Amino acid sequence: MNRADIGTRPAVRPWVVLLGVLALAVNLRASLAGYPPLLQTVRAELGASASVAGLVQAGAVLMMGAASFVGSTVGARFGRERALGGAVGLVALGGVLRGVPALAPLIGGSLVIGAGIGLAGVLLTGVVKEHLAERAGVATGGYVVAMMIGATVASGVAVPLAIVLGGWSFSLAVWAVPAVLAVAAWTPIARRIPVPPRAAVAGAPPWRDPFARLAACYQAGTSVMFYGWLTWLSPYYESQGWSAGKAGLLLAVWSVTQIPAALLGPALAQRRRRWRFWAGLTLSCGMVGTLGAMLLPMPPVLGPWLWVVLMGIALGAGFPLGLTVIAWRTPDGAASAATSGFALGVGYTAAGLAPLLMGVLIDLTGGFPAAFVVLLAAGGLQGLAIVRIGDRPVRR
Repeated sequence: MNRADIGTRPAVRPWVVLLGVLALAVNLRASLAGYPPLLQTVRAELGASASVAGLVQAGAVLMMGAASFVGSTVGARFGRERALGGAVGLVALGGVLRGVPALAPLIGGSLVIGAGIGLAGVLLTGVVKEHLAERAGVATGGYVVAMMIGATVASGVAVPLAIVLGGWSFSLAVWAVPAVLAVAAWTPIARRIPVPPRAAVAGAPPWRDPFARLAACYQAGTSVMFYGWLTWLSPYYESQGWSAGKAGLLLAVWSVTQIPAALLGPALAQRRRRWRFWAGLTLSCGMVGTLGAMLLPMPPVLGPWLWVVLMGIALGAGFPLGLTVIAWRTPDGAASAATSGFALGVGYTAAGLAPLLMGVLIDLTGGFPAAFVVLLAAGGLQGLAIVRIGDRPVRR
């Protein structure tokens, strides 16, 4: 039974829920995006290797994967709305911990942030379906764009904030403030919604479903490329002679490009259900951008901006296209939730290992080309999944 039919909770206007969701979603990438532009500074001040510096981001994303697997259970136990507020509260707590300029709190705070983001990502989907079912497309697009806006702002102002506030740790900690404000705004909404009775979960484990495994391969590919570039794009161009501030701006452009791609990619795929064509086209953009940055990092006319825009198009559309095909290919809401949770958990776990592996390869080889092979392999895995998934609906 839908909780709206229970009749025991006060009415919560959909637009109020939507505003709360958007406020929470702004915080779900900002804390991670604010770190890469400061990575070289952190390495210099703490004496950390590239592997250790990559471990900070890798640990956060691995925690996102672990939390994604248990997100639906946590939501059933405490209520999705209350659990969602608690998840973003973890993001705020992790930001405060990272305000201490030392390696241990930097890693520990990043782990807490990753747990909060992973939980929130699963819970947001359920909250939108529960309270905004008639506006699910608008709400989903809205919160994905809100996440991207948060990431864009965070990456663009990370270095200036470090200068103004007096250190990289303060630049990282400042993102606890919008998280606290968002939780404060969301809490009155969550309190008006009762926790429903816990229901038994039926059905076979999603990893036994061939489509779920393909969806997981797709999400693993796009997530590895996203978090690999999120972590190492700025440091790579700093190694090409760019300043930290200019490299951070490059990352901001990469993030901005993702916003229209996230809105247009699923819409274009849905017009005639040509998912494979649009998913393949966007992946091709990402592969061209990655190869371009690897083989010709500084083209004479456009510089690296063309490569960054191509990668942004691919990665902006890649994530929502993965969720879209799951919605098309599953027979009901329970199957959709199980499949998406499994796919996201696998994707984040793979993505969490990528920055660390890339850092190890950078240390071992003294350069970036070997690390880029990881991204190209991820793109190949994603391409294989696109071909196998195709366009026809799966009959159950």
